[in-house]
Amino acid sequence: MSSTACPDQEVEPDRDAVPATPGSRRARLVVAFHRYRADLLVSLGFLVFAGVLTHGLWPDPSGRVLALNPPDQTLYEWFLAVDSRALLGDFHLLTDRLNAPDGVNLMTNTTVIALGILFAPVTLAFGAPTTFALLVALNLAGTAVAWYVLYVRLLGANRLAAGLGAGLCGFGPGIVSQSNSHLHMTAQWLVPMIIWLVVRMLRAATRPSWADGPGSSGGGDDTGPEQTGDAEPAQTGHRRGGADRRLVTAAVGLAVTVTAQVFVGEEVLFLAALTLAVMTIAYAVADRQLARRAFPGFAAGMLLAAGLALVVLAYPLWFQFAGPLGVADGMFSPYYFSADLASWWTFSPLSLAGDDAAARLTTGPAEYNTFLGWPLLLVGTACAVWLRRQPLVVACVTGMLVMGALSLGPNVVVDGERSAVPGPYRFLLDMPVVDGALPMRFALAVLPLLATVLVLAVDRAWRGGGRLRLVVPAAVAVALLPAAPAPLPTEDRPPVPEFVSAGHWRDCVRPGGVLVPVPAPTPKEPWPMRWAVAADAAFALPEGFFIGPYGRDGTAAMGTYKRPTSALLAEVARHGEQPVVTEEQRRQAARDIDFWRASCVVLAADERHAASLRGTLEQLYGPATRVADAWTWRF
Repeated sequence: MSSTACPDQEVEPDRDAVPATPGSRRARLVVAFHRYRADLLVSLGFLVFAGVLTHGLWPDPSGRVLALNPPDQTLYEWFLAVDSRALLGDFHLLTDRLNAPDGVNLMTNTTVIALGILFAPVTLAFGAPTTFALLVALNLAGTAVAWYVLYVRLLGANRLAAGLGAGLCGFGPGIVSQSNSHLHMTAQWLVPMIIWLVVRMLRAATRPSWADGPGSSGGGDDTGPEQTGDAEPAQTGHRRGGADRRLVTAAVGLAVTVTAQVFVGEEVLFLAALTLAVMTIAYAVADRQLARRAFPGFAAGMLLAAGLALVVLAYPLWFQFAGPLGVADGMFSPYYFSADLASWWTFSPLSLAGDDAAARLTTGPAEYNTFLGWPLLLVGTACAVWLRRQPLVVACVTGMLVMGALSLGPNVVVDGERSAVPGPYRFLLDMPVVDGALPMRFALAVLPLLATVLVLAVDRAWRGGGRLRLVVPAAVAVALLPAAPAPLPTEDRPPVPEFVSAGHWRDCVRPGGVLVPVPAPTPKEPWPMRWAVAADAAFALPEGFFIGPYGRDGTAAMGTYKRPTSALLAEVARHGEQPVVTEEQRRQAARDIDFWRASCVVLAADERHAASLRGTLEQLYGPATRVADAWTWRF
């Protein structure tokens, strides 16, 4: 039944309408609200759900930690603290605030620079832990909202279909698992924008056909019926001029968005680009006529976008791979970080239907990337078969198969057993840059592709009417329910020493100087990096948790090698036995202080084996000075 009133019908005035002057800002806001209120409610629902999943971090982000991955949370809080210093004019791609005196190449590490700078006011006002907690929730909700908008505006899907699909994109098992401290992987809200710009470029490239000159009516373009006289060339030229402008603006927008994504998360951009490349080929095969019409203009637009992006990114990418402390290789073994085939039909331990026993099928709680569960796979397959004639479905299924297969790594693993069956990832082994990607994360690209197929199926069933109008949405909802996430596990963490939180460190080390915590931070135990976080990274630390060229022959490694004094103190901290310090060790301790350019050595009074550590330090550096809840040695 149409909602459009006939001209002679008497329409009852809208009692909810707010009087406003036509054309006024208030009138426009009222109209926009009434037009988009359903979309606003859906977006608000995503935001509330993200808040529920992350509620364990509130109301005390500094005192709470994600229980399944505390080290990475500490690392990302430090990244955010360092990034926030851009507002203070104290930011460099090679930061000197960790691994003193060498520093850390921020481009080589997953430092979410764009997010850190964008939320710098929050960090400087409330602390990096608050920013971290906020971003964990906003990345989930923002990703869902972005996909929802794409489905509604680009595919024209109804809100029910778009909401179900966007919910899977933003809160699917893989992205919720990555929320355990991997901010660079969950910030996917720019990906739908990239897709929208690529599609806009494609549409511009086919209006009119770039192969046809002005006045031609061939090639299947939409320039309209053949005209006579001088009207048609002018009209066609006008339309091609408009298409050219759309193509250029889409290319410029794509370059800007891709550049921004590099500083949010390069791995997400890599996965998105590879997936889109596979889908483009599959779509071109499924719709060859469109491919022939679009190729010249689309290729020109992509070259323009790539060229513009490279102009801006040339220096940062050089800095990442060839700059100071940069690395060009990956440090993670693809044989270890590969998905188990059995994990695809298993429920994630973080989902409502999940079981902790399933954790054995992956490397850790932040990598449940493939755990879709058998109901979702079954319903998704049925929807894909039903819509198999649609080129977009063909492209999505091809993308899912390729990215899913690549996630299995060089050798297929089934239920924990590594087989001799080779996986397609073997073709990517030893490829520069590409080999740095973890195979199991290729599965993250499957979520939005599967969601798109579900959106198309629900939308078609809803518009078609009949029994399918209820059956298909109900089947999709039932399949999604067991895969829905439970709140992320959190726990308390010890407070930062008062020596740092109360600012006593300023009497021991100048801003930007080096403070040596005992024991020094390591990739497995980076806890002293929280001291720097609490001080907004105003002082530097030696060693730490980061990626740098400290492997064999300058290859990538996690952290750096320890100085002799640091190794000695780490051994005392581990076993609690106080050694008898030799004169050579005292001389080496002095050399290490000079190497670090340290102003102050600090031992928290509540540190484990504090008595033994203090005794060792006094043998090395003389009597300590007690300041608040810490022992200090100044140089």
